[in-house]
Amino acid sequence: MTSVQLLSKKRIFVVEDNLENRIITRMILSKHGASVGFEMFGHSSVQKLREFGATDLIILDLMLAFNSGYEIFDQIRQLPEYLHVPIVAVSAADPSGAIPACITRGFSGFIAKPIDSELFPAQLASILQGKAVWSEGNQHLPTFT
Repeated sequence: MTSVQLLSKKRIFVVEDNLENRIITRMILSKHGASVGFEMFGHSSVQKLREFGATDLIILDLMLAFNSGYEIFDQIRQLPEYLHVPIVAVSAADPSGAIPACITRGFSGFIAKPIDSELFPAQLASILQGKAVWSEGNQHLPTFT
């Protein structure tokens, strides 16, 4: 299987407030076959997610300018249609605190920023296959469970 097929025809919704991160994420995901929807600040994440429609995976930045990724996670999990959609935190938050918090909350994974553009699609593909990914970035090798 080539890397382009890893995310082929997957619909991924991203909540990210940093323009550069949005551009990089869109380029990586699109290159690997995904359709991508975005919401910038978290104010209207649920509305934008519903407008995006059927979603295979949700990526949340934990540290948004005007909202918390944890709060958005809770809002999304209240919607029956997204109850079983994997949600992964992609964040510059300190992994030593963020990973346990994400595990407790029920996230499907945590990927530290800056993301590794080569590894990122495979990490997301693993999450889509039901495996949790807890990656502290370059400090440690990612854990796939």
